[in-house]
Amino acid sequence: MVTDAKSGTSSWARACLALTLVFAMHPAHAAGTIVVFQSDFGLKDHAVAAMRGVARQVDPTLVLENLTHEIPAFDVWQAAYRLDAVLDYWPKGTVFVSVVDPGVGTQRRSVVMRTGSGHLIVTPDNGTLTLVAERLGVSELREIDESINRLPGSKSSHTFHGRDVYAFTGARLASGQIAFNEVGPRLAASVVKIPYRHAALVDTTVEGTIPVLDPQYGNVWTNIGRGLVETWGLRVGDRVQLTILRGDEGVVTLELPYVQTFGDVPMGEPLLYFNSLERLAIALNQGDFAARHGVGSGSQWRVTLTRLRE
Repeated sequence: MVTDAKSGTSSWARACLALTLVFAMHPAHAAGTIVVFQSDFGLKDHAVAAMRGVARQVDPTLVLENLTHEIPAFDVWQAAYRLDAVLDYWPKGTVFVSVVDPGVGTQRRSVVMRTGSGHLIVTPDNGTLTLVAERLGVSELREIDESINRLPGSKSSHTFHGRDVYAFTGARLASGQIAFNEVGPRLAASVVKIPYRHAALVDTTVEGTIPVLDPQYGNVWTNIGRGLVETWGLRVGDRVQLTILRGDEGVVTLELPYVQTFGDVPMGEPLLYFNSLERLAIALNQGDFAARHGVGSGSQWRVTLTRLRE
């Protein structure tokens, strides 16, 4: 190691400092050079690594992150939900690549959507954009022109557009190698949407659905938001009667308190609370509500809540 006698700084330290400055000034460290991946691929094989590898080949300095790769197989609805749940927490210009694509290789459209918040989403147009488009709006939508925005040498591949089209196009957008208008032809600002039941106040009862479960803890998440609950007039400490139905068949009926957090009830007891997305949820304190009561999620599952009079 060589040390500068005047400054006492080693040549290695000076080189490290210079490299740090280079990376700090590189465009890849500005908002808009992040790629966030989501899929139903799981992590048992090479699929996720292949997508990330394609992005690295496009630009080794891109910031690559994962939303989740544990979406249940072919579950486009959960892809839509998880995407909408995190978008607000990423910088404007972040590129999301979401690949839950049971129609891969068919005539379904491959698109990039710019949201009203300034994020970009690269995905099949199969319902994945349902909730984001509804909440944030579609600023602009373009169909991916695969004749120019496709991994070189992949034209004979028909079953891995996540690698060949979406990761490649997303990385090129994030790195600035293509502008948004170079993705492909502009489309009408309308995406494929999955129909679902919105939460509602009916007389003195609130009704909603169970879009997803909290997979780690078994909490039951509804689509009933805080604004509706405030209109309803529910206050912390109130008790409610909960009914969970699958279709028209009742699965669970019980009373439980509306509280702020899990520890506000004894261990193993049920509670109603607001989750991190500001939606009502049902849980057991340090228990698995969904497993105990056989509750699932999806369009056929719904809840009704009635405030009990003292």
